[in-house]
Amino acid sequence: MKKNLILVVLLCISAASYGQILNPVKWSYASKKINDKEAVLFLKATIDHGWNIYAQKVPENGPVPTTFSFNLSESYQLNGNTNAPHPVVKHDPTFDMEIGYYSETVVFQQKVKLLENSTAVKGTLSYMACDDTQCLPPEEVAFNIPIK
Repeated sequence: MKKNLILVVLLCISAASYGQILNPVKWSYASKKINDKEAVLFLKATIDHGWNIYAQKVPENGPVPTTFSFNLSESYQLNGNTNAPHPVVKHDPTFDMEIGYYSETVVFQQKVKLLENSTAVKGTLSYMACDDTQCLPPEEVAFNIPIK
């Protein structure tokens, strides 16, 4: 009886370890007013060691790029494109192409023109995370960044 109980416990532990959900990318957000009419949004990805996310532009048939979509609003307007530091560009054997990517941390920035004194910028971002052995399905994350 004890042997059966031990076997069941070991099977449960083994199944639980395979059922873990991987979440190697954490997102955080901030904003800074430049003046009464302009602000900058900061969308920061903190990426677990050994993982990466891809640049905003990748070759066709490559991985899913990191993209940002901002909701339309009467309280702000986007001012230009979402900016990011230059990615590391390297040959990726999985996709057999040169691809730009980020590891550890990356901060994307978006300028906005303020049409109201206090507002929040809402939208979604999507990205794909990979390590040396696997790629996770593309993820979409909603954000809400207050500007005061």
